[in-house]
Amino acid sequence: MQAPNPPQDATLGWLAIAGPTASGKTALALALAQRMPVEIISVDSALVFRGMDIGTAKPSAQELASAPHHLIDIRDPLQAYNAAEFVRDARQLLGEIRARGRLPLLIGGTMLYFKALFEGLDEMPAAQPALRAEIEQQAARLGWPALHAQLAEVDPVTADRLSPNDSQRIGRALEVWRASGKTISSFHQRDKAAGAQRPLQVDGQPGLLFSLEPVERAWLHGRIAERFDAMLAQGFIDEMVHLRARGDLTPELPAMRCVGYRQAWEALDAAEREGRQELNAAELAALRERGIFATRQLAKRQLTWLRSMPQRRVVACDQPGALQQALAAIEALLGTSAA
Repeated sequence: MQAPNPPQDATLGWLAIAGPTASGKTALALALAQRMPVEIISVDSALVFRGMDIGTAKPSAQELASAPHHLIDIRDPLQAYNAAEFVRDARQLLGEIRARGRLPLLIGGTMLYFKALFEGLDEMPAAQPALRAEIEQQAARLGWPALHAQLAEVDPVTADRLSPNDSQRIGRALEVWRASGKTISSFHQRDKAAGAQRPLQVDGQPGLLFSLEPVERAWLHGRIAERFDAMLAQGFIDEMVHLRARGDLTPELPAMRCVGYRQAWEALDAAEREGRQELNAAELAALRERGIFATRQLAKRQLTWLRSMPQRRVVACDQPGALQQALAAIEALLGTSAA
């Protein structure tokens, strides 16, 4: 059967919903899926990993069934997935979804993926194992915070958005700098003027980026704490124990560096050194505090990224009626009405 043509009266080639963690992106996406024919493209560097469901707040089976979802559960935690691969996969999906007569809905909080898709990425130097080994040896002597300080001297833009203990990204940023003499941020932010002149289009139609941002940061902090508590109640520690039991995962892998997973790995490591397989009450409480703090830091970095996207339309997600406001604006642009 021939695929239906995209609707001729559609004013958008794609729609995107970005925002920090716990800002309500999934609720808005599901509301849209009930009102219009969309297919969802996940813009999330953690949701790509199979077997990491609770700690990533992956959509439930019921939520996944509400509309076709893409770029979820496409990698084993032992594998990597980067921004260049995302751009390749997302661009292909955008065209395929429009060819099926549906609206592509990009949703997530991995802002580097959004930036790469909207502005493009220059070809960065390939991985250089010898140079990376040298950096890791230096980190073993001085500690990653010291290397973070080195990065801040040559690439303050990248250093500002990274945790001082983010070994994977600090190592890669220093590797790119030492290999090319160029900062990794210069590759991520190439020719913004040209990007603005050539906005992302699908079938000749431009798109629209909505950003869910709180007016009061305390509201978001409360939501983050509630979500982390819900993850713990749903069995996040058991999920982490199961992943560690595989025997082939290490804390240096990108999957295990995800917020929450890194803190849980460290807590379970500490318990094992004392001959225990489970966390006691004090360790669980400490993990909760570290996990919530790390998630708040992630949200802060996400909001910093969003402020560098002037094309976004901001929805105050902590205000009454925020979801209906966003729905009304989207439906007005598409010429539809709420169901």
